[in-house]
Amino acid sequence: MRVLRAEAGNELMRSIGDSIREGAGAFLRREYMSLLPFVIVVAVVLGVLDYTIFDHDLPVPATAISYLVGSICSGTAGFIGMSVAVRANVRTAAAAMTGLNPALRVAFSSGTVMGVTVVGICLLGVSILYLIFQNISVVAGFGFGASSIALFARVGGGIFTKAAT
Repeated sequence: MRVLRAEAGNELMRSIGDSIREGAGAFLRREYMSLLPFVIVVAVVLGVLDYTIFDHDLPVPATAISYLVGSICSGTAGFIGMSVAVRANVRTAAAAMTGLNPALRVAFSSGTVMGVTVVGICLLGVSILYLIFQNISVVAGFGFGASSIALFARVGGGIFTKAAT
């Protein structure tokens, strides 16, 4: 809320910020739609492996479910992080017009949002999966899902930011 309450600058700054936000949203939607087939294929493979190789006596493909939950949590964290970051960019620039300290406060606050979001969503996801399956080995699927989405987001996001500049 502190980031969103900060002044967004003059009309030109807001216009540029809106364009960046629109482009970032379009990029994320496209990236997540491109990742969807990959996530589905990996989940199916993990589901098959659940019944053939993995050593747990659960009646459902728990590792595959954990993988899907991890992917969703990672994607959600990425979406929230990108949303706050693009809104914070113009606010940081506007705050920099008054001084370095105000700009750093906005920038650090937006970075904090991403850090807390990732940790909070992941802790929530892992905790719920453990409560449901009562098997810590199943949670490895969560980590695999979260890591795979984060990896693609990191690569794709880097390319997007390079193209945007």
